[in-house]
Amino acid sequence: MNNSNQNVLILGATGFIGGHIARAALKMNWHVRGLRRKPGMTGHLGADAPLEWMEGDLDDPDSLLQAMRGIDTVFHAAGYYPARQEKRSVFEQVSYALRQTANVMESCRRAGIKQLVYTSTLTTIGRPPSGARREANEEDYYIPGSVAKSAYYEAKSAMEQSFLQASKDGFRVVVLNPTAVFGPGDVHLSLGGLLLAVARGWALGWLPVTINIVDVRDVASAHIQAAIQGRTGERYIIGGHNLTLKDALTQAARIAKVHPPRFEIPLVFIDALVRLDDILPFVNLSGNHLRTIRLWPAYDISKARRELSLSPRPLEETVRDSLDWFRSQGLLPTRHSEVQDVLQ
Repeated sequence: MNNSNQNVLILGATGFIGGHIARAALKMNWHVRGLRRKPGMTGHLGADAPLEWMEGDLDDPDSLLQAMRGIDTVFHAAGYYPARQEKRSVFEQVSYALRQTANVMESCRRAGIKQLVYTSTLTTIGRPPSGARREANEEDYYIPGSVAKSAYYEAKSAMEQSFLQASKDGFRVVVLNPTAVFGPGDVHLSLGGLLLAVARGWALGWLPVTINIVDVRDVASAHIQAAIQGRTGERYIIGGHNLTLKDALTQAARIAKVHPPRFEIPLVFIDALVRLDDILPFVNLSGNHLRTIRLWPAYDISKARRELSLSPRPLEETVRDSLDWFRSQGLLPTRHSEVQDVLQ
């Protein structure tokens, strides 16, 4: 794709990842249009960001079509996020997710969109086959129905498959699968709440699991490269660093200058939470991801390195910049020592 004079639309521009895609696209000197549900919403971009804002909703195909007029590439970072506390059944939530997906694809076709870059999730990447001594990669797929009672896993898998099918039908779609995303601008505290807890000294223990952490700015850059050189119909794991949760929390605590976590939390405790959640589903204790905590794999990002020039920045930079942003938002106090550093 010619990377000059691009007109792009970002669905989810007021969100964490979508806002950073907008920033990255603006750095390319592309014309950037953002879709928002309510007037005045800007997310972490702020009112001064040179976006063309339009109001619309994924449930309103006419508003999508209007927003897509004159656009070359659509970045879809606004996929439906099912929650366990919803009263709708898993089937109803999956059906709703697929209706939104159909609205987006039909509007793209009617507007003559050249390509769509879809922000999926790490949960659609399955574990390697039993006995395979490797990290999970793009050839590993989540098996529908393998996570009991999770509309999140089912809907995300169904949406991704819908977009991949569209690519088989001749529409150019590239799918990105970010891992655990951290960084400045986490307006909805997607995962930033965990980092805030560490910085406040609340992280007393760790779980014996491996995670993959990626900076949101690296995720955004990968989206831009996916629009320029990504292969249609392909998935790309957009990750950063595989490390134990203990190491991640310890590093974050050191940077935040607080006590690191002190003890290991046995996984049987999480198992008990999941069982309690099944008995009392309205309590919503375990969430979606803790149900699969024993299955969390390490991720292979070599494909994105090769084809999308992914080069993850150091974890320390991500943590420091995140904490600085939280302080700028009044979510963390400014430390006296940091004020002294500025004055010297």
